[in-house]
Amino acid sequence: MNNSDEQLIVDASTVDHWANSADVVIAGFGMAGACAAIEAAETGASVIVIERSSGGTGSTSAAAGHFYLGGGTAVQKACGFDDDATEMARYLEATSVDPDHEKIRLYSEGSVAHFDWLEAQGVPFERSFYPEKNVVQPGPECLIWTGNEQVWPYREKAKPAPRGHKVAFDGEEGGGALALRILSENATACVSKVMTDTKVEALVRDGDRIVGVRVKQYGETSFIRAHKAVILAGGGFGQNTEMVAKYVPIMQSCFVQGSPYDDGLAIRMGEAAGGGLMFMDQPFLTSPFYPPQDLLKGILVNREGKRFVAEDSYHSRSSIHAAHQPEGIAYLIVDEEIFAYPRFAELTNQQLIDGFETIAEMEAALALPDGSLQATMAAYNENAAKGEDPEFHKYPKWIKPLDKGPYAAFDLSFGKAVYTGFTLGGLKVSANGEVLTEGGLTVPGLYAAGACASNLAQDSNGYASGTRLGEASFFGRRAGRHSATS
Repeated sequence: MNNSDEQLIVDASTVDHWANSADVVIAGFGMAGACAAIEAAETGASVIVIERSSGGTGSTSAAAGHFYLGGGTAVQKACGFDDDATEMARYLEATSVDPDHEKIRLYSEGSVAHFDWLEAQGVPFERSFYPEKNVVQPGPECLIWTGNEQVWPYREKAKPAPRGHKVAFDGEEGGGALALRILSENATACVSKVMTDTKVEALVRDGDRIVGVRVKQYGETSFIRAHKAVILAGGGFGQNTEMVAKYVPIMQSCFVQGSPYDDGLAIRMGEAAGGGLMFMDQPFLTSPFYPPQDLLKGILVNREGKRFVAEDSYHSRSSIHAAHQPEGIAYLIVDEEIFAYPRFAELTNQQLIDGFETIAEMEAALALPDGSLQATMAAYNENAAKGEDPEFHKYPKWIKPLDKGPYAAFDLSFGKAVYTGFTLGGLKVSANGEVLTEGGLTVPGLYAAGACASNLAQDSNGYASGTRLGEASFFGRRAGRHSATS
């Protein structure tokens, strides 16, 4: 144990006074913390929630408000989509780097009931479907395709269904904040105490068991006893420059989304207590080039003039593939028929390089190898004329020959275009939220949920909008219930 670990763990024998106590102490009042608090309190347990900010905020407040849910929710049925838990699980397994079959099964089988629980809590969802390919609905419409369900090879591994459920909020931002406000108000009404403007600085350990926390509020230090468990729900580590440099250096060139308190403290405390870490090197990255959706009919090429991903992929999938191209160079090529400026071009600095009368002129202007882009376009157009894409199997809806000049190129290169992201790695946890060691043993008395824990979201290639809110709320509830009853 190094010095930083020692500062994060306090021996219970050195605590001479407990300022307060509860059965369950929750560090963090974002989506995971609020849901954990509600569930723990509903078992009859006493609960204290500790939050560094002045109220329930966290990264959820900046989210559009998508929950990735399926298996036949009331919204899916109302909108005419047939989905079941088995197909949902197959999809999640197919898009996971290392699928946790138990977590995926529980999440898929419990998805409908979880949606019903959210509605029962007062979180509003319309019975409506948004049919366009978009990053987020501009209005209160609920259901949308937010992943790679229709993208090859996933569409062959599981029956596609839209599973992004956006909170009914009239706008592209605010749905997450609305959901969190409702859930945090419900949690506040049923827990013993909510301590705001209070930082959990360390865990208190008695033998091998976590029994409380050390906190600082307005400069004063005190200790809070946890009779049953401490739940860490303190967010990711995107605002910790040292951790980003160590684990996900690619994010040093990105605009990092999330709360200013996403400093990795919850992860560091859990690790100091013996918890293992998972997927710490995996970020979520995006620089979306759609909407408008017709731009998906273009092609993405690298510095070799070659395609590298199916263009109809969810935006984080195409973005991470672009970022990993040689020198991060990526161009979006379109013809006159589908030309448009990307909706987020001003925010992402996806600059129009120029227009060109011929592909040969474009190839030379982009300094691509002689004949490379011409060969790529010729092969693509030949197959597209037959409605085919044998190289990347783009969904037929997005296939068309790019043969209506003039042509244009947008620069999506990593380091030139603005990429945004957040961290995905976190503490190794069981399906019930118990913090686990690298060897899979439980750390007694310690749980974690939300962005500081590793559950379903594993990498940018397989991510779908709504996964983070979905898993934070679902596994937050499981952590709250299990910690209160174990």
